[in-house]
Amino acid sequence: MEATHQSVRDYIAAKQRGDRATSDRIVSEVTARFATRTTDGTEAAELLEATMAVQFGSGQ
Repeated sequence: MEATHQSVRDYIAAKQRGDRATSDRIVSEVTARFATRTTDGTEAAELLEATMAVQFGSGQ
């Protein structure tokens, strides 16, 4: 999958290398930005897609 948001690219990299602390932090940050409406829904939607598409520790 091709990510347009840097946060999602960072999330994918962290998830692929099995870095749960970083991937959890990124999810929390994006969720907080969405909850306070400092980002539109595209970042959250892209993060959700990455969550479903990338296997934890896959290294791919």
